[in-house]
Parts: sequence; structure tokens; C-alpha cells
Amino acid sequence: MIISIKRQYTYIDKLSPFMIKEPTMSDILTISPGTSSRRRWIALVVVCLAMLMNALDSSIVNVALPSIQRSLHFSQANLTWVVDAYLIAFGSFLLLAGRLGDLFGRKKVFLSGVAVFTLSSLVFSMASSQGTLIVARFFQGLGGAISTSVIVAIIVTEFPGAAERAKAMSVFMFVAVGGGSIGLLVGGILTQAVNWHWIFVINVPIGALTLLLGSILIKENPGIGAKEGLDIAGSLMMTLALVLGIYTIVKASSYGWLSGHTLITGALSVGLLGIFATYESRIGKPILPVHILKIRSLTISSVVRGLSFSSMFSVFFFGALYLEKVLGYAPLRTGLAFLPMTLVMATMSLGLTSRLLLRYGPMRLLIPGMISVIAGLLVLAHTGVHSSYVTGVLPAFLLLGFGMSISAVPLLTIAMADVPKADAGLASGIVNVSMWLASSAALAVFGTLAASTTSSKIRAGVNPSTALVDGYHVTFYAGVLCAVAGLLVTAFFLRAPSKEIARGDVTFEEIDEGEFDVYVS
Repeated sequence: MIISIKRQYTYIDKLSPFMIKEPTMSDILTISPGTSSRRRWIALVVVCLAMLMNALDSSIVNVALPSIQRSLHFSQANLTWVVDAYLIAFGSFLLLAGRLGDLFGRKKVFLSGVAVFTLSSLVFSMASSQGTLIVARFFQGLGGAISTSVIVAIIVTEFPGAAERAKAMSVFMFVAVGGGSIGLLVGGILTQAVNWHWIFVINVPIGALTLLLGSILIKENPGIGAKEGLDIAGSLMMTLALVLGIYTIVKASSYGWLSGHTLITGALSVGLLGIFATYESRIGKPILPVHILKIRSLTISSVVRGLSFSSMFSVFFFGALYLEKVLGYAPLRTGLAFLPMTLVMATMSLGLTSRLLLRYGPMRLLIPGMISVIAGLLVLAHTGVHSSYVTGVLPAFLLLGFGMSISAVPLLTIAMADVPKADAGLASGIVNVSMWLASSAALAVFGTLAASTTSSKIRAGVNPSTALVDGYHVTFYAGVLCAVAGLLVTAFFLRAPSKEIARGDVTFEEIDEGEFDVYVS
């Protein structure tokens, strides 16, 4: 039962906790139980539709790359820009777009991003030249970043109560993580049944529906406004630093990690970030306020989130390569192979994860969830050239689906719990950037490790298929190291959010000044 009550509290000083008077039974009996708003849940479906488009897009293109290469006569070097243009744009604009949502309204920013993504998908589906397709991919990444950057903030604002927020976050995380494996399936079906153009045509009606429903159903936050002026210089420096940094990461596997190109662009990015940090500390209205980075639950959980998703990227990318290049699966069969993982996540997201979260709290779910991810990666690392899907791959996918289901939502809950509502968009951007930077860097490193391992094995006279498997095993073990590092950070540094105060069977969660949701078990 959820009851919203207004209580007076006394604030002792800046370092003291809130002193809350216990509600009496008369307090509870005089207040009507809260009811779920149908509008909020439909609005959740709307933002999840946008997230689904972005999640599908990140994997669906990989299935269609060979067809795109043949159709538009891409060289192997130029073909990488079909993926890289999206990655660079998406990762570079998450922080700025998230902050713009805080300043001018998250609904406006969300709908703008969906519009850009939908229009660029239409252009992509009709592209007849390499240049048009790459530019369209860049704007797809831009639109994806703008819309995705504020989704978590919209959910936090729409669902202030812990019970409903946990359910909403479960649905969102299923779409965000499960969308990748769904993309493999959809991409395989469309590429084999029709042609690669259709993998982007389907975005257009989904995007149009999202725009229509979003304009009606999503509640706009007033925005704190630019007030004394928008930090244009800081915005440009931050975005340019991220563009250079992500460009360095995604192209490192092509140029080499110790090449002059990588070292120069990387140094420019780091130097620009240093200048940005100094500049931000000296102005009155920075685009990235220093206080947001001092929220321990946000920063530490973002580190854990980055490590966790780095390990999962090794599964989606190199797991698919293993199925196709070693076991000989067609694209459609590869998508079907990932389906059990998606089904496990869907089952958990229907309510089980949220119930476990409310019963045991976020910290008690994180540890077993991350251990399950580690176990799944270790199982994958023991597959071979002639492994059976049922005994070799399926158990790993089930463990990974379960582990991500019960760890991703607690991480997101912890990250946003202590963030002021006015800064929710920026915090949402930080959460997404941490995942994107870490996973992009990990994918580039993993790719280099896999290629070098396979090459050295072939030079040593190992069978090419066995050499490929050995290369993929290195990436799975690297994923294990990332997940173990995340587990250690969780165990030693991450703490439960400070704004949740337990009293036996009653939990108080602060919503606004003097207002609390009370959860009675």
C-alpha cells in the first residue's frame, strides 16, 4: 500500500540527517491511498519506444553491414564509419542534451531527439550513396543522444514513489538491455526476407507514434532556465572534448593504441577536459555544476555501471561473431539464439525485479546479480569450435540475462536516488555517458585483443576456427575482469542512497520538501 503524506521535519545543519516524526495510525487513516496514474504508465511506454529504437539501432546495423557494403560498394575501411559515425555522435552529446533538458524542459528535448532520429532514419533508408548514409548515421546518433539523455530523468520525475519507480525502471532496463538482442533477431529477419533498407524504415512509424503520444502524455518539467545566461563556452568545450575522446576510442583499433594518431587525439581530448574543468570551477552558472559530481551514489554507481556494461558488450558483439563465424549460424538463427536471454529479462521485468528490490534493497541484489554475470561469461569462455548450443551457449545466456536483470535496476536506482530533481537530466546524462564511454573503450580494446590473439595463433599453426575461438575467449575473460572489478567497487565503495530511511516495516523516501511516500509492507 502506498500513502503520500506531508510531514514537518527539522533540518539540523548541512551535515545532519532529516529528523522525521513517525506517522501515527490516525495520520495514516485520514489519508486516502495513492492510485497509479494511467497517463504515467502510458508515458513510460512512450519513452521506452524511443529507447527501443535506439537499442535496436545499436545492434541491428551489425547484422546488415555485409548487405550495405555490397549495395553501396563500401571499402572495408569506409564501412566502419557506418558504425563509428553513430557512436561518436551518440556518446558526445549525452551530457549536453541532459543538461539542456534541466534548463529548458525534458519533454521538449526528448521530442526533439525523437524527431531528429526519425527523420535521419528515413534519409538512411533511402540513401543511395556512401556520404548520405554516413551523414544520416551521424544524425541518428545525435537524435538518439538527445532523446536518451533525458529518459531516466523523465522516469524519476513521473514516478517519485519507490514501488512504482522500481517497476518503471525494470521495464526501462529490459528495453535498454534486451533491445540489443531483439535487434539481432529483427535485423536478421528483415535483411534475409526483404533488404537492409527496411531495418530503418520501421523506425519511421515508431518514431511518428512516439512523437504523437509523447506530446500528449509526457508531463513537462518547468526547467530551471538559463537565468544569467547559458554556459555556451563550457558547452562547446565539453562536447568537443567528448567528440575527440570518443573518436579516439572508436578508431583506436584501426590506427593502433600507441599510434601517433591515437596519442595526439587522446591528448587533445584530455587537455580540453582539463581546461573545461578549470573554466567550470570559476564561473557562476556552469553547464556542469561541481556539486553534481560530489554525489557519491551517482559517481560510484556510474563507475560500476560502466564496468558492468563493458562486460555485457563483449557478449553481444563477440558472442554473435562466435555463433556466426565459428558455429556457422545465419543472422536470423543468431538472433533466435539470443532470444532466451531476452525472455529471462522480460520475465524478471514483469514485476519480480521490482518486488525483490523493494523487499531486499538495491545493495542486496547487486552482488548476486554481478556474480551471475561473471558465471555466464566464464561459461562462454569455455565454449569450443564444436560446442552445442544447448549445453554450451544457452546456460551462459540464461545466467547473463538473470544477472543483468537484478543488477541493472538497482544500479540505476542508486544513481538517481540522491540527485536533486533540478539536476536529474544532467545526472541521467552522466549515467549514460559512463556506460557509453566505458563500453566503447572496452569494445575497442577487446577487438584489438581478439584480433591479435587470433593472428598469433594462426602464425603458430593453429587451425583458423580454433584461433578465432581463442580470440573470442580472450574477450570473454576480459569481460570477466570488468565484472569482477565492478563487483569489488560495489562491495567496498558503493553505499545505499542516503535519502531512504527505514523504520521496521515502513520506508520513507523524500520526494519534495516536507513530502514523503510511505510504503507499508
